[in-house]
Amino acid sequence: MKHTKHLLFGFLLLATVSIQAQVGIGTLSPEASAQLDVHSTTKGFLPPRMDSTQRNAIISPVEGLTIYNTSIKAFQVYSGTAWFSTVHYIGERYGGGIVFYVYDNGQHGLIASTADQSTGTNWYFLANGFYPLTGSTGDGLNAGAMNTAMIVASQMDDSQIANPAAKLCADYSVTVNGITYGDWYLPSKYELNLLVLQHAIVGGFNNNSTYWSSTEFDGGNAWIQDINTIQINIFKGSSSPRLRAIRAF
Repeated sequence: MKHTKHLLFGFLLLATVSIQAQVGIGTLSPEASAQLDVHSTTKGFLPPRMDSTQRNAIISPVEGLTIYNTSIKAFQVYSGTAWFSTVHYIGERYGGGIVFYVYDNGQHGLIASTADQSTGTNWYFLANGFYPLTGSTGDGLNAGAMNTAMIVASQMDDSQIANPAAKLCADYSVTVNGITYGDWYLPSKYELNLLVLQHAIVGGFNNNSTYWSSTEFDGGNAWIQDINTIQINIFKGSSSPRLRAIRAF
């Protein structure tokens, strides 16, 4: 009986020490600042894995709760009010809009505004009897920002009151959770195609309309695209194409 009591006492003592001290797995010297210190050069740490539906079913998640979301292929942490990812993904509400393109493993990408900035407007408003070359022929990732600046500068030199497609995008801003995002621009032809490819996820697009890009074709024409991904160049004075502003992160 005494032997049994001694074993029981020893077990309780061991349990008490284990709770108070740091726990090390794969190491005899866990870091003092870590409650759990896992060491390995051949294996990784595997947190709970679940999809977004299963994550949303967690009852009263505590702040700091961490999972791996198999729907977006990323770690997510609960802030106390919402789930946040360690990487950004297509369809995420972020930076004042909705992410529609990512690169660098989700660290950078492009965001679309949640609605059109115009249901139809001119790419350029004629002021001095002819449509000038603005030099906004840039095409590719992030090229729309430079194109937009060049179009606005050229248009303002002709008319201080005109609001062409590029200026409407540049003037757009939105405030979300106290943060104002104001660095929007008219997408380049390449960026517009990336956006159109994700139009169903981004939402709010008019399926029967075309959208302006900021890429100039020549003095009188610029590139547009419809939801079916057809790109053509049309007259800069046309007021039928819509606008959807984007920004980079």
